[in-house]
Amino acid sequence: MQMVLRALDARPDTAVVTVSSLYRTPPWGKLDQPDFLNAVALVRTSLDPRALLEQCLTIERALKRVRAERWGPRSIDVDILLYGTRTVDDEGLTIPHPRMSERAFVLAPLAEIAPALEIAGRNVETLLESLDRSGVERITPDGEWWKFEEITKGG
Repeated sequence: MQMVLRALDARPDTAVVTVSSLYRTPPWGKLDQPDFLNAVALVRTSLDPRALLEQCLTIERALKRVRAERWGPRSIDVDILLYGTRTVDDEGLTIPHPRMSERAFVLAPLAEIAPALEIAGRNVETLLESLDRSGVERITPDGEWWKFEEITKGG
């Protein structure tokens, strides 16, 4: 995730504005796999939604992402949750992300950086309160984790 954020932020057409803390969360969908790490970032870009998705997929491929099974183990998975107030419903890209309001692993970090944000008429904090948050653990004190070299070295 650190490499994805750095790659996006290094682009002249994209800037990482803010990032949530890093969260360890139980797997979702396919449960017989290790815990996931999750974070949410606010990114400012001049790319349109499809071009942003293509850049994210290019970065995933560079990081050796393999799409072997749905909801299975993966080294990285970048989703576009929202794109301002735009709605997109194309093959391979749906914005707002269709299931984000049902997933504590999305809403916990999102609530940290945008608690008043509304999704389908309800704010993120209210949506999060209605979900089971067991196993969702904040593991960094803030959203600065992606800027430090120690994380890429295993520290």
